[in-house]
Amino acid sequence: MEYLKKLDALQDELIKTLQGLIRIRSVEDKPIQDKPFGKGIHEALMYMLNKGKALGLEVKNVDNYAGHVEIGEGKDILGILAHLDVVPEGSGWQYDPFGGEIVDGKIYGRGTVDDKGPAVAVLYGMKAIKDSGIKLSKRVRLILGTDEESSRWAGIKYYLSKEEIPNFGFTPDSNFPVIHAEMGILIFDLIKKIKAGTTGAVSLKSIKGGNAPNMVPDSCKAVITADDYQDILKKVARFNNDNTDKISTRARGKSLEIYSEGVSAHGAHPERGINAVSILMRFLGMIRFANEDHNEFIEFYNQKIGMNIHGEYMGCYFKDEISGQLIFNVGKITVDEKTAGLTINIRYPVSMKGEEIYKGIRTVTDEYDFGIVKTGEQNPIYLPTDHPVVQILMKVYRKHTNDKASNPIVIGGGTYARAIENAVAFGPVFIGQPSVEHQKDEHIEIDLLMKASKIFADAIYELAK
Repeated sequence: MEYLKKLDALQDELIKTLQGLIRIRSVEDKPIQDKPFGKGIHEALMYMLNKGKALGLEVKNVDNYAGHVEIGEGKDILGILAHLDVVPEGSGWQYDPFGGEIVDGKIYGRGTVDDKGPAVAVLYGMKAIKDSGIKLSKRVRLILGTDEESSRWAGIKYYLSKEEIPNFGFTPDSNFPVIHAEMGILIFDLIKKIKAGTTGAVSLKSIKGGNAPNMVPDSCKAVITADDYQDILKKVARFNNDNTDKISTRARGKSLEIYSEGVSAHGAHPERGINAVSILMRFLGMIRFANEDHNEFIEFYNQKIGMNIHGEYMGCYFKDEISGQLIFNVGKITVDEKTAGLTINIRYPVSMKGEEIYKGIRTVTDEYDFGIVKTGEQNPIYLPTDHPVVQILMKVYRKHTNDKASNPIVIGGGTYARAIENAVAFGPVFIGQPSVEHQKDEHIEIDLLMKASKIFADAIYELAK
């Protein structure tokens, strides 16, 4: 196809465009005047819309909540939904998370895989198709969302309330070959009030860890006070001697700060990370604090959550044949002398409803006098494998990879495929490639980025011709 050859010629420009986009720290922030998600996300949206316009494509900014780039003509719309916001960078990077550095054929930076790299790949796929002179029978819109990483999706919801809703589509925000089902998602806080405690030898002042609900925390810190820290330091030494996961301490005035380090990962795949909150809570279980409510909270965590990632002891150990086991991730912890809170991110089986999950959890949390504050929910989605969109995308994938064995899959991740009817997630991560989204040193191989761009271009042609 002519447009595939044109993509080869556009490679250098595609890479430079992605590098420029990575250098924008588009983490959601407080609204600023007409920038509903903060300065960084607004800058990323304008960058992509201006780039689309410079490439000769039609663009539209929908009140700074979202926007689109368009080619083709016709009544029906193929929607390709990508997002420009990213999760916080976390710690431990070898390369600048917002530098867009190229090392050994890989581009490094937050968003290279999730989801800036795929958005740029689709943009240049559309450019190549337009420049090849192909007439499409449908309009093709690359819809640029702005707060996908939060539970609210206010940007895409606003966009769809103002613009025509695509008839079908895909989001380049997951894995190949095709994601035909996505598990349901719950985000909620478990809150326990801490009663005023009696004074004692050791007091817990605070615990804080985690960056976002859908990330495995890579760090956590507790602050304690005591008359004498020698016994605690001996416990630290014993813990580090007995465990692979280590903790460290630092004196801060009259307080002692205790740190744990984990490994960040996407909340849909907590098995790929190491939860720093769980590490620190396991150590804190070795200490008896003056406030019994603090002790009870720590005991609850270690007995009911710990390092378990399927809700085994939380009343929600559910599974079904389509999607497998429920996924349970502690994304954040905040404890002080008045309240103790956990932010939980759950992915539940496609055959279930969110309220069934909450009902199971309450059988455990009610025993410990926890309140549940619901902050986000996304219902599961499912398209049968014989659905036309699934069939066409599988055909395109097999054409470019010669992979005849792989079949459509189910994920725990939540993508913009949930935002419209008849949509699935499609790429950019190939089978056998490591999952690096939401992790330190996120990167994408340039060769695979270009391969994905050609697959996206072919998918656009096959779906909109």
